[in-house]
Amino acid sequence: MTTWANNSKQNLKPLSIGRMRLDRWSLGTMIIAALIAIPLLTVFFLALSPSDDIWKHLSTTVLPDYIFTTIGLMAGVGVGTFIIGVGTAWLATMCRFPGRQIFQWALLLPLAVPAYVIAYVYTDILEFAGPVQQALRDIFGWKLARDYWFPEIRSLGGAITMMTLVLYPYVYLLSRAAFLEQSVCCLEVSRTLGRGPWKSFTTVALPLARPAIVIGLTLALMETLNDFGTVDFFAVSTFTAGIYDVWFNMNNRAGASQLAVVLLTFVIILIAAERWARRGQQYHHTSTKYRALPSYQLRGTRAGLAFFACLIPIAFGFLLPVGILANYALDYYERAFSTNFLLYAWHSLTLSGLCAVIAVMVGLFMAYSVRLGGQKIVRIATRFASIGYAVPGAVLAIGTIISLAAFDHALNDFMKTTFNITTGLLLSGTIIAVVFGYLVRFLALSFGTMEAGLTKVTTSMDGASRTLGKSPGATLRRVHLPMIKASILTAAILVFVDCMKELPMTILLRPFNYETLATYVHQFASDGLLEECALGAVTIVAAGILPVILLSRTIDFARPGSAAEKEQHDGQDLSPQLPKASA
Repeated sequence: MTTWANNSKQNLKPLSIGRMRLDRWSLGTMIIAALIAIPLLTVFFLALSPSDDIWKHLSTTVLPDYIFTTIGLMAGVGVGTFIIGVGTAWLATMCRFPGRQIFQWALLLPLAVPAYVIAYVYTDILEFAGPVQQALRDIFGWKLARDYWFPEIRSLGGAITMMTLVLYPYVYLLSRAAFLEQSVCCLEVSRTLGRGPWKSFTTVALPLARPAIVIGLTLALMETLNDFGTVDFFAVSTFTAGIYDVWFNMNNRAGASQLAVVLLTFVIILIAAERWARRGQQYHHTSTKYRALPSYQLRGTRAGLAFFACLIPIAFGFLLPVGILANYALDYYERAFSTNFLLYAWHSLTLSGLCAVIAVMVGLFMAYSVRLGGQKIVRIATRFASIGYAVPGAVLAIGTIISLAAFDHALNDFMKTTFNITTGLLLSGTIIAVVFGYLVRFLALSFGTMEAGLTKVTTSMDGASRTLGKSPGATLRRVHLPMIKASILTAAILVFVDCMKELPMTILLRPFNYETLATYVHQFASDGLLEECALGAVTIVAAGILPVILLSRTIDFARPGSAAEKEQHDGQDLSPQLPKASA
């Protein structure tokens, strides 16, 4: 160990700041955290600046509508995702009925479909001129809209339905993983006491899975707050839509920042509620007895009901909308290619790929810094740098564009005063701004996956490398990287796909006349040209299927002692394992 101590002193060169001594890994992590914090701090600073009394105007006009509509949207999505997610997770895990093995992974498929894409599809088929209402008019002889009643798709209820159909997999994923991890003893005791499937579910399995369910609901609601495409298309007045309205239509940055701060309070309330729900409560396994879970054989009507209960979310959340889009894409592919589709696809691929590479590098740097035994302030800095995933994209976009614009103006003034050179806007209004905004938002995915991958590497590996005189950097390159290649690939895929789907930040941060697949689909669908952009929508959905496959494989390893886990330990399967979701 003497060799390692001398080597670390030679390579790390700690920097003393007051009572703290930071090596280059810790110092780099602190700098990254500071850069990631700039957009959020900018929003808070601008919200406190003078705004021509815009806040008073907003609070007396649209603010109450934003508050009640946002609360209503969250409540509806929360109830819907809980019922579908928990119910299907219990059926797919604990009951035996036809199609169960297919449903176990197929129930995750709607996660690949962005909410705004499914909103465009259902609006196209359910509006007055759509095929559904036209068929009803032909059957019953109706002529005008006042001749009959039909639910309005472009409404708060429609937005709740669309988001529920694509966000319930968050709850399903974590609920099923929780059910798989439960000890068989608890469920056997419930059965010996004469309790059937329903009683065992409500009194034993559901309380034990409560922490995972709450986290799943929190993630779904955070995605609800982040959504812009659906609420904008449906004309639902939420805070995200309000931020865009104040920014673009009223041209008031301070007012948009103030709305963003209010929106952040919803996020803080969600996180606090999740922590409060688990206050002082611990959930431990009471036995190491892990064998096949007791399952309930369903027959007849019950089997049929279970089958359709699992089929309906898949059919309406994935099969129907994706089938319609695929049909449009085949019929109108020539027109799609004539609208610069390949250019927009290239923009999406390059932006998402560049951000994925940078996020993996930064996330790996931070995770390894923590592994090296960083001080408490370093661990706090890494957690703070990962908060971006919990912040709506509209909020981060405002902070990003304002902070980068301030830097550009300051640099231009300095260069003009000192060297009589005008630099113009180097960062804001460029793809650098888009990539930085993506990084701030999705760094948590990369860092969490890297951290989970590194924890699977025993510390004895580090000790062996140290005794051979290798520096921390050499240990990372020669020991850790080959062992966590699956985690690196997983992190890159997750960040890449989320960047492909991201709409709110892209609209605000993109350069002028710079379109990605997400903005291209939103623009054309908003103009009623869904057929022309269907190929782009199908491409986005196809990119999201790969992470769904990874997630499906991951939960197969959730239960200790499972056949999948034994297969992995035998060296026959190297599927990457994702980190546990955290609010």
